[in-house]
Amino acid sequence: MGMALDESQESDVVFTDRGIQYLIEKNLFEQVKPVKVDFTRSFRGSGFQLTSNLSKFGDGCSSC
Repeated sequence: MGMALDESQESDVVFTDRGIQYLIEKNLFEQVKPVKVDFTRSFRGSGFQLTSNLSKFGDGCSSC
């Protein structure tokens, strides 16, 4: 699972948190919910980390 800039579609679930709007396709959301987005900083740099039920199965990207 990854992140990208996109426009909202009818097939999306839309969430807003602290003024930031997040979109996820409804069918994907049903498979991976709950989804957690964190901004992290480490000695390797900073970025967003995505955590979901998909992460439990070892598939996809855990940070983008």
